[in-house]
Amino acid sequence: MKKQIKTILFAITATLLVSCGGSSEKAKTTNELTGSIKIDGSSTVYPITEAVAEEFRTVQPKVNVTIGVSGTGGGFKKFGRGEIDISDASRPIKDKEILICNENNITYVGLSVAYDGLAVLVNPKNTWVDYFTVEELNTIWNPSAQNTIMYWDQVREGWPHEKLNLYGPGTASGTYDYFSEAICGKKVGTRADYTASEDDHILVQGIATDKTGLGFFGLAYYEENKDKLKLVGVDNGSGAIKPTMETVSNGTYSPLSRPIFIYVNSTSVKRPGLVEFVNFYLKNAATLSAEVGYIPMPISEYEVQQAKFNNFIKK
Repeated sequence: MKKQIKTILFAITATLLVSCGGSSEKAKTTNELTGSIKIDGSSTVYPITEAVAEEFRTVQPKVNVTIGVSGTGGGFKKFGRGEIDISDASRPIKDKEILICNENNITYVGLSVAYDGLAVLVNPKNTWVDYFTVEELNTIWNPSAQNTIMYWDQVREGWPHEKLNLYGPGTASGTYDYFSEAICGKKVGTRADYTASEDDHILVQGIATDKTGLGFFGLAYYEENKDKLKLVGVDNGSGAIKPTMETVSNGTYSPLSRPIFIYVNSTSVKRPGLVEFVNFYLKNAATLSAEVGYIPMPISEYEVQQAKFNNFIKK
């Protein structure tokens, strides 16, 4: 009898263990998402999106997140054609890009994810530049300066008669759009005789190896390469100010501070993996943006963006 009781108890215990194990495995499978997410666009927003994707892969390893860098304009072209799910953007979407989305029946939501300051950089061996006024930057970068303002002493009296070599993002870049509008004026653009690249690392290398070089790009790439570059303050009439977490977030680094964005395709939010990724992005953007050199928005602003996204996916 004792032997029979032991056998029955053993069978019941084994059944319970299998049942619990099966439930655990089922729960794990239920929470584990699959699929793919295609992202492209701004090189400025890329470091934040890549940091988010890297962390997301640790919690949802079966969701394949790929990120391209074709510039804000290039990203919006792909986004408007329905080729990607999310477009990284260092400026708001333009009317002509909205038109392409409309033509292809693509609706979307734009979400702010952080603040960025545009850094103005020179070579560390440059001993004459202490700051630039907004007017001096306009003198250098305005289209009328092409083949005219070629030497440093043409910008400010007392600076050396040294060749002025310029570096900056290409015209497909949202950083280019923002800088040109803030410094030269809306729809003015800049001079074209400068070394242009959508790859900020190429711009870093150019300025770092050129004593008379001058360029601009997102603050995060300066933070990543500060041992190779010299950061210069900008005076908008209230004194020269350099971009920092404090001056960008409080708006005193003006006019070269801005929000940066991700745009999400409405068709893509039908996939649970993408919804989970965007929610994860907004939840972790404050911490991860600071880690890669950007300026987080206030928590209240992330809550506003989260509510905006929640309302969007309910439509």
